[in-house]
Amino acid sequence: MSRWSDRRNRLRAVLSAAKCVYPGSVFDPISARIAEDLGFEVGMFAGSVASFTVLGAPDIIVLTLTEFAGQAHRICRAGNLPLLCDADHGYGNALNVMRTVEELETAGVAALSIEDTALPQPFGSQGKAQLLSIEEGVGKMRAAIEARKDSALTICGRTSAASIAGVGDAIARAKAYAAAGVDAIFLVGVKTRADLDSIAAQVKLPLILGGAGKELLDLPYLGERGVRICLQGHQPFAAGVQAVYETLKALREGTPPEKLQGVASEELMKRVTRGNDYARWMKDFL
Repeated sequence: MSRWSDRRNRLRAVLSAAKCVYPGSVFDPISARIAEDLGFEVGMFAGSVASFTVLGAPDIIVLTLTEFAGQAHRICRAGNLPLLCDADHGYGNALNVMRTVEELETAGVAALSIEDTALPQPFGSQGKAQLLSIEEGVGKMRAAIEARKDSALTICGRTSAASIAGVGDAIARAKAYAAAGVDAIFLVGVKTRADLDSIAAQVKLPLILGGAGKELLDLPYLGERGVRICLQGHQPFAAGVQAVYETLKALREGTPPEKLQGVASEELMKRVTRGNDYARWMKDFL
């Protein structure tokens, strides 16, 4: 049994349950520990947040697989939170997808999604998202499944077709990826209940939603439609950026450190750095 098996099995239990959960958006070891301590069933590590965290760059696919997998491993190593990773397009063609699965499986993630968007954006696209053919998308999904060594690792087929080509195309892609053997379908950009109802009526795999419309954000309704994980966005990273900005701004403008607002307490810092564990190890081994 892999050291990561328990968390992978727990993520699969989330997908097989009859309800939907919101994941905790995490980006580093401490944010993942906070999410775990607060009781989140799943952590979500997005490609966009990875680019922000590792490079300080926008979400335009300039992050490398090595950089992404390295940060995913740091997150997984720090605790026991099942981690769902947005592996974008698999960092290349179907063979690159195989390498992506290999690296992320080794890193300890519980689930990963591979999408069918043409990434990085090709020359002349003028910022408009484009989809791969269904055939190429199926090839990527089959390659991901072939590369998986731990059967407990969840492979999700991801598509933004609903917001690019329409719900009919999203359903066709979801069915094709399900037939290819993926474990769940990750849909981006579904905005209305009518659209989700149409998809849920024809797609029987567990659903994951990203960028969902506000009218969809009702957990009982989502659970009834087969949605098991619904992203709410990545506000924790943005909140952290704002907190750092405000703290440095206040210090620069002369606010004494003891009068700063919103600073983590010594007790919280000790908890999120697992200070008691390290104190015990120091006593036992030093």
